[in-house]
Amino acid sequence: MRKHLVIVESPAKAKTIERYLGKDYEVKSSFGHIRDLPKKGLNIDTAKNFAPTYEISQDKKKVVAELKKAAGKSADVWLATDEDREGEAIAWHLAQALGLNPKNTKRIVFHEITKPAIERAIANPRTIDIHLVDAQQARRVLDRLVGYELSPVLWKKVRAGLSAGRVQSVAVRLIVEREREIRDFKPQSSFKVTAIFEAGKETLPAELTQRLSDKAAAKDFLQACTQETFTVSDAAKKPGVRSPGAPFTTSSLQQEAFRKLGFSVKQTMSLAQRLYEEGNITYMRTDSTNISTLALEAATKYIVTNFGKEYHEQRQYKTKAAGAQEAHEAIRPTHFDKTKAGADGQQERLYQLIWQRAVASQMADARIDRTEVTISLAKRPETFVARGEVLIFDGFFRVYGGGKDDVILPEVAKGQKLKLREMLATQTFSRALPRYSEAGLVKKLEELGIGRPSTFAPTISTIQSRGYIEKTDLEGIGRAIQTWVLKNNKITEEERTETTGADKNKLLPTPLADITTDFLVKYFGDILDYDFTAHVEEDFDAIADGKREWPDMIKDFYKNFHPLVKKSDSATRQETSQARLLGKDPSSKKPIYARLGRYGPMLQRGETTDESVKPDFAPLPQGATLDNVTLAQALEMFKLPRSVGKTSDGQEIVADIGRFGPYIKVDKTFVSIKPLDPFKITETDARKLYNQKLDKEAKKHIQTFNSGLQVLNGPYGPYVTDGKTNAKIPKETDPTKLNEAQAKKLLAEAPAKKPFRPRRKK
Repeated sequence: MRKHLVIVESPAKAKTIERYLGKDYEVKSSFGHIRDLPKKGLNIDTAKNFAPTYEISQDKKKVVAELKKAAGKSADVWLATDEDREGEAIAWHLAQALGLNPKNTKRIVFHEITKPAIERAIANPRTIDIHLVDAQQARRVLDRLVGYELSPVLWKKVRAGLSAGRVQSVAVRLIVEREREIRDFKPQSSFKVTAIFEAGKETLPAELTQRLSDKAAAKDFLQACTQETFTVSDAAKKPGVRSPGAPFTTSSLQQEAFRKLGFSVKQTMSLAQRLYEEGNITYMRTDSTNISTLALEAATKYIVTNFGKEYHEQRQYKTKAAGAQEAHEAIRPTHFDKTKAGADGQQERLYQLIWQRAVASQMADARIDRTEVTISLAKRPETFVARGEVLIFDGFFRVYGGGKDDVILPEVAKGQKLKLREMLATQTFSRALPRYSEAGLVKKLEELGIGRPSTFAPTISTIQSRGYIEKTDLEGIGRAIQTWVLKNNKITEEERTETTGADKNKLLPTPLADITTDFLVKYFGDILDYDFTAHVEEDFDAIADGKREWPDMIKDFYKNFHPLVKKSDSATRQETSQARLLGKDPSSKKPIYARLGRYGPMLQRGETTDESVKPDFAPLPQGATLDNVTLAQALEMFKLPRSVGKTSDGQEIVADIGRFGPYIKVDKTFVSIKPLDPFKITETDARKLYNQKLDKEAKKHIQTFNSGLQVLNGPYGPYVTDGKTNAKIPKETDPTKLNEAQAKKLLAEAPAKKPFRPRRKK
């Protein structure tokens, strides 16, 4: 019998730790949380200090039983879950479920899964930190209260099945408000002037230090320059340095992995989790930039050995995040001399990024020589400036960053005359703030103090899966750019086109996000207030530090929140759906609205309050939105469904637009006609598409028996079906010769369909 039982939350982590412990230790996994609030019902007693009711989840009962059995056979139990609040809560729930005494149960924590770290943890056990547990409980209880009371309000007032959350709703609001800023932004035009001067046999590119207001001013300036003399009024060289960034926190890793590797936030955290569990990196949920003394020594040894003493500069970075407490170190490799790690290509790329950033953080500055040349005009006050930069010593660029290409300027002296070769005045436009990418949203949430390292990835995943936000690419539109060119004392005008508004992998709000945000801001303004949400995080930090009792914090929140739920009852469905009256149908005299429906934006003709006559509905025209669709466009859409003609056997063909795009319908058969226009599709094209559909269906069907059983062709080969159960036909069996008895036997022997189970969340 083994003397010691060690419990962790991850099987991969258990496997790694077991390598470092002796035969007296048995390491088992809880597979994440084993207890939580039941899915149905509030399960928080608001009358009794907000006491939560926990239960062992159904899929964890077997795990708990096995852990109890193992604990009963062991001399003691060591709880080795992650060192953040979530990990502390898992340890506490394990103690409760297994009947362990939290006061004497050994709790060990480590920031990295290495033999020295495990041995140090074993030598220095502690008890469960109830303050950290309380902070996690406070977050769980508060989020349940918000979700349980706010989500039903959205079901009644906006759309059934919606969810709301304290952090996710604020994240959606950020994206909605940014999109509105972009939509309302009016770009301002100005002209940038650049010039190429001749300095002996070399050229000197420079830029005018100010922008010119309009086309006329640009032309006037270039005209004046035909008679100008250009002189070097100053030529200065200044040494400069570039310093490395701090080693990664959770937030900065997510941002840099997105920027350099194109990884989503969720993908980055999944890969980092596996690297941590295999003992390759330190804990990946942290807002600290600190590096331990031992790690600093290891980094020093590696840098001096591989690059030389001049490349080393020991640094300790100050953590900027407010309330940083989740961990005690930045994300770094566990072994600095291990330059490559990971089970696959993606893990390897992320590990390399972490390794490079951590090593670079302990390296010397890159040294640069900067040159700035000022060029004055004899008759005008404007000046041109040319800037150059030469890398003198690469420093940390040796492993991270690389630096930009040198920009070397020709040697010029103060007072030297320059000859103008060419001057361009190019039209430019001011730009709105950029749309949020996943990484940009993480940065903004961190700046506002909303959420903590463990919440960023699930928040971004949730707002996308709930249909509030879409990650998409935007193609952009063309825009004419005016340019004046001065060359050989002649001014010519040129015009070119640039693409504006193109974006890649950006987060865009859906109409549902707009409507939900407006409703929540109006009736739950405090909950969606950025400062308020940040203050809640500070309250959690105070609880974790033992400075505040969690029931008191929840009580203060709930006494303000609950009345808002009652107040929201006064909102009407018409108000929350943002129905916009476009006008009246000239024929029926019925009002036409643009509004959000169950499946998205739509048009409505008639009133929902008139029970005797149901309203008509139609989709929005392509490219139109609830804000800009016109009555004329709406009237055109209500001309659908449109009769296109008839099939060869006399059945009517109808064209329309549905949830999944334009289609034609013949009897009960639907055929997609993308990318054809339902208003313009001809009878010939419709017949062709319909016949192709019939041919495809005919090829799919092999035979039908009297009992109703069918033999069909599927994407993975022929199979038998009774409409509920499918059974694959063996390769050696000819499906055209299969009889009914054989078909029934295949169905009877078909393996039972596995029930759908949502992916378990850690």
